[in-house]
Amino acid sequence: MPMTYQELVADAKRQIREIDPASLAPRLAAEVVLVDVREPEEAAQGVIEGSKLIPRGQLESSVGGAVPDPATEIVVVCAVGARSALAAKVLQDMGYSNVASLAGGFDRWKTEGLPFVVPQMLTRDQRIRYSRHTLLPEVGEEGQAKLLASKVLIVGAGGLGSPAAMYLAAAGVGTIGIVDFDVVDVSNLQRQILHTTERVGKPKVESAELTLRSINPDVNVVKYEERLSAANVLDICAGYDIIVDGGDNFPTRYLVNDASLHLRTPVVHGAIFRFEGQASVFAPYDGPCYRCLFPQPPPPELAPSCAEAGVLGVLPGIIGSIEAMETIKLLLGIGDPLVGRLLTYDALDQEFRSLKLRRNADCPACSDEAFPPAITEYDVLCMPSGSVARAG
Repeated sequence: MPMTYQELVADAKRQIREIDPASLAPRLAAEVVLVDVREPEEAAQGVIEGSKLIPRGQLESSVGGAVPDPATEIVVVCAVGARSALAAKVLQDMGYSNVASLAGGFDRWKTEGLPFVVPQMLTRDQRIRYSRHTLLPEVGEEGQAKLLASKVLIVGAGGLGSPAAMYLAAAGVGTIGIVDFDVVDVSNLQRQILHTTERVGKPKVESAELTLRSINPDVNVVKYEERLSAANVLDICAGYDIIVDGGDNFPTRYLVNDASLHLRTPVVHGAIFRFEGQASVFAPYDGPCYRCLFPQPPPPELAPSCAEAGVLGVLPGIIGSIEAMETIKLLLGIGDPLVGRLLTYDALDQEFRSLKLRRNADCPACSDEAFPPAITEYDVLCMPSGSVARAG
């Protein structure tokens, strides 16, 4: 005769270790991983801070990504300590050697007055929309909620900014700022996929908002229909978690780099030229900055724009997508971002190369973090006479 649920729980508790809330509380800062196996609706009432939320039905398939080392000490949490006992037994059977169940579960933890947080939880519609994200242990509901609370500024709604913005919107980045003072031109449509034929002549920021909102109504689009300049760059960039460089000229890139050093905001960099592209991440004072790579702006004849040199339309889609990927990695704190590395791409040979970058001790911008560079205009240094710098 099969055992009842109560009998299964009792049998599991005989084979696993339990820990009471008072004993666990002082150890939260140690290398103890909390795995909360409650359903999202339950966790919405509160969780022990730092818990990894893995519903019981997903435990076997997802725990390996969340806790890859089987020697890690794990404490499993549920509502009252029954499901967690069964889950702890399952983890032991899977080879995890240091597992315990929280006696009395979260209810007892809360009753004893121990601290907890109320997480930002996904709505039912969001769980459906982002289900392929939340299945990834590296993302989960907690990571998706983090994306929804994030703010990313994209400089330029052109060839690079288009795919980056669209993928970040689809991923659920909650606030996306778009800086661009240009209007949609027919010549843009070969590569700038944010825009459509019907929007020719309209401001790019308005066209971008229409596209991003149609992709994902969760996204708040903040429009900056103005030229990025020394006078406004700090005000525009302030408050964002990451800046995505989608510009197509050196003055804009230098301006963004210098502002990022003032604000200590990472820049996800991308650039394209004909059939070649590159991407990197400039993390202020943790790695090289853009001016470690290019200390001084090049003369105008060595810095042609896409309008002057041409570009294969697919190329910015590839580099812009890489920029979106690096942005998501930074927001979630996963993977190995391109800090201290320059990823180059040759479309004709279909070849990627990764080059190591080192911070320049004599960099004119980041050599002394106590004195970030002066915010200045670079147009006169690297733009042809009569031209203006554009972001996108």
